[in-house]
Amino acid sequence: MSGPAVIPGDILLGLTKPEDVSFPLRWGIIGGGEISRQFVLSSRACPGATMSAVATRSLETAQSFAKSYGVDSAHGNIENMLASDDVDIVYVGTPDDMHKQHSLMAIEAGKHVLCEKILAKSVADAEEMYDAANRQGVMLQDGVWTRFFPAVEQARQIIESGDIGEVVMVQADFDPLYTAQAATLGFGHESELINLQVSGMQGGPGGAILEFENNRFANLTFIRFPSGFPEVTEITGTKGRITLEQPAHCPTRITVRIPPQTPSRYAGANKPSPFQAFDYPLATSINVPNAYPNQKGFSYMIEAIHRCLASGQLECPQFNREESIHLLEIVCAIHAKRKPNPNMRMKK
Repeated sequence: MSGPAVIPGDILLGLTKPEDVSFPLRWGIIGGGEISRQFVLSSRACPGATMSAVATRSLETAQSFAKSYGVDSAHGNIENMLASDDVDIVYVGTPDDMHKQHSLMAIEAGKHVLCEKILAKSVADAEEMYDAANRQGVMLQDGVWTRFFPAVEQARQIIESGDIGEVVMVQADFDPLYTAQAATLGFGHESELINLQVSGMQGGPGGAILEFENNRFANLTFIRFPSGFPEVTEITGTKGRITLEQPAHCPTRITVRIPPQTPSRYAGANKPSPFQAFDYPLATSINVPNAYPNQKGFSYMIEAIHRCLASGQLECPQFNREESIHLLEIVCAIHAKRKPNPNMRMKK
């Protein structure tokens, strides 16, 4: 069944107004790869968004990208694009190891920044990036788009309401970043990681068991993509359970189970708990061909950024600096314990 209307966190907190998705922002794109293509096409759902410029290492590549996807101008030099008065905010869609450099370039040019995940290669780098944005008085938004999906916003609101009690267990499948963000969604950004066990090589299958303070645990499974593995997230509390259904890293369905009494394998003949399943289908007004799963959901994050900047907010409450740093701490800890994979190659 269709889910109840979910009010985005920035509106729910009284920080923004729904109509501010029409707040005009001229976007500059750094990087002409596949993720940038899908970002630009998804942006068409936001009435205030204009794709003003794109910059890549090759002018020819930038021109081809601009022509194909309706971007106003093309640059073969990032500095030239950042010097333009026609760019208000920059999307950094380059490989991970270039995120810090390109974000800082845009920040120093006085531009707001949405940086593709993972934000940085270390916590120290991320802190440097956030501090630079604070000095310049511009937004630096970590692009963990998952947190802006209505199903995830609903999950967060249910957790914060206490309807499922205290969250004691999170189980998630996909990769270290997405599964770790599920753990921080369940436990909050103030939860302290006190123990970590990791198995598997980097870039391959594996898993991790995370112990947080107050006897709370996360069981994370890292799987290769694509896979037939049922990629779901289970957030279990003392009174109930939330399931973000496949694909859980960008879900459009949420299932909520709140039993009438404390479940027991012996009570009530072990009958399954009653549940409610809610669907949040993606917009049909835009088309992103040959995309990753549910990639049109980029639009939720883009719209939130427009609303927040319209009201002078320099971060989105769906995923703020504290949550970004906390997630990065956990992801870096996981990677530090995974075995190097000699067959891995850097993405170009």
